[in-house]
This record gives sequence, structure tokens and C-alpha cells, in this order.
Amino acid sequence: MTDRRSIIVTGCSSGIGAWCARALASDGWRVFATVRRVEDLGPLESDGIEAFLMDYTKPDTIYSLVEQVLARTGGRLDALFNNGAYGQAGAVEDLPVEALRLQLETNVIGWHDLTRQVIPAMRAQGHGRIVQCSSILGIVPYRWRGAYNASKFALEGLTLTMRMELAGSGIEVSLIEPGPITSRFTANAVAYVERFIDLKGSVHAKEYERQMRRLKGESGPARGKLEPDAVYAALKRALTERKPKPHYIVTQPAKQGALLKKLLPAGLFYRIIGRLG
Repeated sequence: MTDRRSIIVTGCSSGIGAWCARALASDGWRVFATVRRVEDLGPLESDGIEAFLMDYTKPDTIYSLVEQVLARTGGRLDALFNNGAYGQAGAVEDLPVEALRLQLETNVIGWHDLTRQVIPAMRAQGHGRIVQCSSILGIVPYRWRGAYNASKFALEGLTLTMRMELAGSGIEVSLIEPGPITSRFTANAVAYVERFIDLKGSVHAKEYERQMRRLKGESGPARGKLEPDAVYAALKRALTERKPKPHYIVTQPAKQGALLKKLLPAGLFYRIIGRLG
């Protein structure tokens, strides 16, 4: 069992993480999956996946995860897939500081903490793969998603710098940038909007009515939405290609957005993007 390639996958209670954890296990990986709630451990364990409680905002849980995983593998780890995240919606002017702080703590700082803790094991063995599930919103900004945009733009910069710094170490680093993927991501965002945003008192109150309908799935499916297996196809390439790419963009809308950003003058591009959402 310990001869199998090993990987930590975070955010596995549903969506992309849950799908990828099970697909990796089916492909022969030894998967260490993380969730934040006790009740989400059982379904993973019943599928033969080693599951742990871990919360990016709680450093002690990150330390405990790494300690337990390395104890089980004899100090080795082949890969890390940082995936667990959420999206804080709301206009930038309506974002309380604590909302932005929690978004960055969850989507950037916690990822950085976990990544730093596994790199020494990868350096010692002379190889490893680090894959970050970013978003097209780490390349192309979107209205009403300022906090989430900020977290993913930060992740892109941090990850690409790390990729350059780890060159020659045997540790390969890649980003996956999905567009719309079927998951509970938008549904989970509703709780954070209601917690932090003054929906009725804002100058954007009318827009928020539309946004909340969209987050609750009342406006129909997003254009070009794919299933989580599309992300797994990119993850598999990032984990197995001899020379993995820095970027794997997933879904047609994401590819179109990235291409337009390259081709159009900045002013025109941001005017077009500013009409979306």
C-alpha cells in the first residue's frame, strides 16, 4: 500500500475535491482527503480513502494533517492538490474588512501554510507535484466577486513565483483555472453573502436581488458549465506529464476569457468584462 503514489487533496466534502479524490483512488493513488466537518469523513472512508479533518483557517489542523500523513507514508508525499475554497460575493465597497480577511485566510494563507509544510518532504525525496485549483477569476476579474478575485489573483502570483523558485528541485508546480463547474460552490457562497453583506441597505440592493437568484440557482445553469471530471482531466495531466504546464484552463468560457484578455486592448477588454455578471 505504501508503494502507491500518495497525494493530499483538500476540500473533499463535495464538488471538485470529492470527485478528484475518488478518481485518483480509482487510478491507483493513495489519497489523503480533507474535509471540515466530521459527518463528511464517512462517505470518503467507505470508498477506501483516508480522510482527515482540516480547516485552512486553523493552523493546528494543518500541522496535524501533515504530521499524520507523513507518519503513515514514512515521510514521503508525491503530490498535493490544494482545492478547498469558497467565494465571497459582494461589491468591493460593501465588503467588511473581516470578510476580505477571512477570504484571504481561507483561499491563500491556509494554502500557503499547507504547501510550505509538505515541501521539505518533497525536497528530501527529490520529487513532487503541487497543483493549485485556482480559477479563471485569477486571470480575468468579474464584477461582484472582488474578494474572490483578489484571493485567486494572489494565489496566481504566489504560485508562479514558487514554480520559478523550485525549478531544478524535482518539484513541479501547476495551476488549474476552471470556469463554471457543477458543484456546491455557488450554493455555499450564499451563506457568506448573507453573513457579511448588507443586501438591502447597499446602493447595489437591486443588483444583489439578481445575484442572489443566480447564486441560489434560480436563473438557470451557467453557460458552458462542465462536470468535475473536466477538472480531473487537467489534474491528471498536471500530476503525470513529464513537463507539466504552469496553467491548465478548463471550460470554454474560461478559455475565451483568457484569450480575449491577451488579444484586446485593456480598456476595451475591461469594458466588455464589466458588462458581464
